Amino acid sequence: MSILSERQKLILSLVVHDYIKTATPVGSKNLVEKFRLDFSPATVRNELAKLTEMNFLSQPHTSAGRIPTEKGYRLFVGVLMNTQELKEENRHMIEHQFFQTQQDQGIDGWMKLAASILASQSKAISLVSAPLPIRNSLKHVALIDLTGKQMLIVLVLTSGQMQQRFVTLTEQVSQNKLTMTANEINQRFKGMTTDQIHQEKQKSTTNNALMELVMKNVLNAMYETDAMKAGEVFTDGISNVLAEPEFAESEEARQALRIFEEQPALQSFLSKTALDQKIGGVQVLIGGEGLLTNLQNCSLVLARYGIPETLTGTVGVFGPMRMAYSRNIPTVRFIASLLSDLISESLVELQ
Repeated sequence: MSILSERQKLILSLVVHDYIKTATPVGSKNLVEKFRLDFSPATVRNELAKLTEMNFLSQPHTSAGRIPTEKGYRLFVGVLMNTQELKEENRHMIEHQFFQTQQDQGIDGWMKLAASILASQSKAISLVSAPLPIRNSLKHVALIDLTGKQMLIVLVLTSGQMQQRFVTLTEQVSQNKLTMTANEINQRFKGMTTDQIHQEKQKSTTNNALMELVMKNVLNAMYETDAMKAGEVFTDGISNVLAEPEFAESEEARQALRIFEEQPALQSFLSKTALDQKIGGVQVLIGGEGLLTNLQNCSLVLARYGIPETLTGTVGVFGPMRMAYSRNIPTVRFIASLLSDLISESLVELQ
């Protein structure tokens, strides 16, 4: 990357700041007057020309001012921007809302609230994926006798996820026998992953039809959970983005929003982009970084939350490349941290 002088760095930063706020190409005279610069419009104009030659800025029309390019935004976000902490009053407000929701609605409530807060704070589209385990293992199985020849299998995983299966039996079985079978399963398979349970079962055969039936359902339920790549994605704020000039004036940009209508595509995209990110780490994708078509004029700020090597989800915002990175990055980071704390506390309560 070309080495910029301190003056060029300052001018590039001011162009990005001004363009984010106004969506209008920035001229030299405007920069000098608005930011009370110590150098003349001619000097600024010369520096703008150099930054344009280096592809940090572009000029839509010959007589127009400059706007940042992808390269310009990347330098701004990665080097020039002063990352700020979220204001204390905003942190307290968000924490208070999460505390109230924690009492009433549980994990789904947290996801919806996080999406709502992010959309409001960022003026962009928020996206929050429900947490899913990286590696599932068996925590507890309970078998419950129901009316007639039915039983309920309750499966609890170490991630905190729970599954229920209603199973019809060939003959009625007492609750005492169901409890004994569940105790045997818990003693033998507790703490094992799906593959480990399968391998352990292969070591010995049994004539216990009830045990075989229960274990078949337990393994099927665990395989289904393991196959999930990303949880349900909660979104909010699409109207925020539609109001931005980049989307109001461009059919190509509006097409990028179609991903929010397709849960599987959105789940897959979030799973791939956040795969190598550390918990709490923020990832900024400017112009889509080639990961998804139709995102050339868009950016995402994403962070993973949850418990390392156990249970994770993704939280972030999506909007035009001309988004307020200095506000969105700390907001996404703070909400990711809050969700991590809430998930950790909920798992402790389940143990």
